[in-house]
Amino acid sequence: MSPDDRRYTQEHEWVMIEDAAAKIAVVGITDYAQDQLGDIVFFELPKVGDTVAHLGKMGEVESVKAVSDLFSPVDGEVTEINQKLLDHPELVNEDPFGEGWLIKVTMADASGVEGLMSAQDYDAYTAGL
Repeated sequence: MSPDDRRYTQEHEWVMIEDAAAKIAVVGITDYAQDQLGDIVFFELPKVGDTVAHLGKMGEVESVKAVSDLFSPVDGEVTEINQKLLDHPELVNEDPFGEGWLIKVTMADASGVEGLMSAQDYDAYTAGL
């Protein structure tokens, strides 16, 4: 079950509003994604100050099985990256919705998350894959 406090993309990224007033959002990949990838060994993430675009490529994740693109669920500017993840990419396998977050973004438009899937919709989507 995916947490209800965030929204999801068909590309298996999630976004959670951390501070609505400041338009700060946390972005990560879902439990489904990390499970499909297997043991994650490397992340290529955007740098602080980089701009990310809704469903635009924002980096890559490498696992023992494959290299996959990461897509941003929102438009905005990267304000923080999860430094622990660069040294310990397996955090995403262990805790994709917590310690395994990828980046924090100041969203250009916070209403952009409304078009993404709810947890219930995402779980139904992945059940059909």
